[in-house]
Amino acid sequence: MTQMSIIMINLENLLFRIFRTFQRSFLVKKLNLGISTFIFSDYFKGFEKLEVVKAIFGNKTNEVLNNLRVDLTWFGGYMFVDDFSGHLVVSSRYLKKGNKVDIYLDLIHELFHVNQFLEGKNLFDTNYSYVDRPTEIEAYTYTIKEARRIGLTDKRILTYLETEWINSEDLRRLAKNLNVNY
Repeated sequence: MTQMSIIMINLENLLFRIFRTFQRSFLVKKLNLGISTFIFSDYFKGFEKLEVVKAIFGNKTNEVLNNLRVDLTWFGGYMFVDDFSGHLVVSSRYLKKGNKVDIYLDLIHELFHVNQFLEGKNLFDTNYSYVDRPTEIEAYTYTIKEARRIGLTDKRILTYLETEWINSEDLRRLAKNLNVNY
């Protein structure tokens, strides 16, 4: 791993931890700054019926989705699983303005992370870069399988995988790890 990669991993982790710490802070909770909490199955209706979701949670699908909290926030970004509470944190702006296919795939990806969280896995293992982190590879592998099932081409999958925090070298490595043609 290059020195620049190590710096980027550390920067990514630092910024993410600052964001999560701020979001959990007493002031944010006390003043209800930017967070509305919902039950997943009340907000995202019908996901409990999807085979791709039932395959993640098995016979506990309804129980998990009926107990999963969704924190809608005005903070930027997309969505992630809070590794402290297990809540799904979602940018309300992303839900309003994001591509619907990308949102669907992100929900599948994050539900896979919810299951990993319930299994006690470390979602943010700082020994790995984002694109090499075992929990990410596992969740993306599952998500890419669903992307292909709904008819996405490798070119469109690459567009889905491309984010602000992944440079072209990392995207190429992630695509290789996921057997997506770059």
